[in-house]
Amino acid sequence: MRVLGLPPAFYHIARHPPVDLSPKAQERLRWLRCWQALRRQGLSSTQASEVLGLPRSSLYRWQRRLKRDGPQGLEARSRQPHRRRQPTWSPELAQAVLRLREDHPRWGKDKLVVLLRREGWQVSTSMVGRILARLKARGALREPLAHRISARKRPWRRPYALRKPKDYQPRLPGDLVQVDTLDVRPLPGVVFKHFTARDVTSRWDVVEVYSRATVPTACRFLEALLERMPFPVKALQVDGGSEFATAFEQACQDRGIRLFVLPPRSPKLNGCVERAHKTHTEEFYEVYDGELELTMVNKALREWEQVYNHFRPHQALDGRTPAEYIQHCHPDLAPSLSHM
Repeated sequence: MRVLGLPPAFYHIARHPPVDLSPKAQERLRWLRCWQALRRQGLSSTQASEVLGLPRSSLYRWQRRLKRDGPQGLEARSRQPHRRRQPTWSPELAQAVLRLREDHPRWGKDKLVVLLRREGWQVSTSMVGRILARLKARGALREPLAHRISARKRPWRRPYALRKPKDYQPRLPGDLVQVDTLDVRPLPGVVFKHFTARDVTSRWDVVEVYSRATVPTACRFLEALLERMPFPVKALQVDGGSEFATAFEQACQDRGIRLFVLPPRSPKLNGCVERAHKTHTEEFYEVYDGELELTMVNKALREWEQVYNHFRPHQALDGRTPAEYIQHCHPDLAPSLSHM
């Protein structure tokens, strides 16, 4: 009877199955092979490591691990120190911290350390923090479930307004006009709702004041800014105020004006008009000494608006007024400018 056997290579492969290495270990193996190939070409270990841009110590460490453990020795290992810091507090102190934290689940280490010292424990704030972290890691301390009670209103769906696209960049006057309101309180009990519209390109401002910030007053201000801006307005940007919804939104849609609304709690995205509020407050309201009657304030505001757009130099416009900027950079819009 003749017994046939398999080739010896088959048994070698069976005893040494292929190793499934992670991408990191495969990369280290490639670096080692490159380093060894450079050294066989006559380069020193330092020169070869400099060519590869790797520390020589790392390459020698990988080489030792490859000889000792095979390809699996190139896998990433734990960086945990051999000697770890051991707790220095007693079990009684840990129980005291756990008891106080369970009694007061929203109090942190700064308050708990005061209570512990009242009970006679000599403990630092950092130690209380470490005890809390250890208790949470062991599962001995569990945070209570939070019952949200904030009165957040559900945002209404806007039929026309949307977020400003990231690729929408204003380049010409009228491409983007930011609109916002400001509460002005010149005297106790006297409140004006100041509306400002600022073109982000030319810094042209339209300002007006009302007794209330409502949808009808916002629509009236929309008519005023369209009439008093010397260029066609293509897009407005407003915050989420209720005065800029419903009829205001419909008015923008009817006129073909794009309406962008800001995300919640992000006034920095309307930075130009926010800065305009500061300017009008400091240079008009804080020096205004006329009658605090709505008609008189609006009349003075119209005069200030003319000064602002035609006479006051702007640092953002290289010392020019908004009117001079339009005449110099956009002369096709200049004929519609007027000082009256």
